[in-house]
Amino acid sequence: MKIGDKAVDFELYDTDLKVRSLKEFAGKNVVLAFYPGAFTSVCQKEMCTLRDSLSKFNKFNAQVIGISVDGPFANKAFAQQNMINFPILCDFERKVSKIYGGLHENFVGVKGYSVAKRSVFVVDKNGKIAYAWVSEDPGKEPNYVEIENTLSKLG
Repeated sequence: MKIGDKAVDFELYDTDLKVRSLKEFAGKNVVLAFYPGAFTSVCQKEMCTLRDSLSKFNKFNAQVIGISVDGPFANKAFAQQNMINFPILCDFERKVSKIYGGLHENFVGVKGYSVAKRSVFVVDKNGKIAYAWVSEDPGKEPNYVEIENTLSKLG
């Protein structure tokens, strides 16, 4: 997915086993934050930074959604431990991660283990990608200022 593309809708389970979709947030700006794995240090820092940025993002009618390949039970424990107050969705089939930012195959040298690449997409209220960032380095965090600046331009 790249800037200007129509965001692909999806349906994924949240941490309460409720099916959530991108289209349910139509009319809002959406920050889709894909992360490799719950309970890893960089992922924890990223999700907590996004959590702490919600008051700024709310000014821009923005909804944050975290997505990982972890199952709903691990993601629920992760969200509870870190007081994450936005939806965390489970892409355990890895379909949505492949469409958006891609996957790290054989992650950390474990054959057959794939995780979402750390990536952030801002989807505007019309469903178009307004910002896209994908990292090949799972240890690199996104530029939070760029995300906020993009949201501020969308209003």
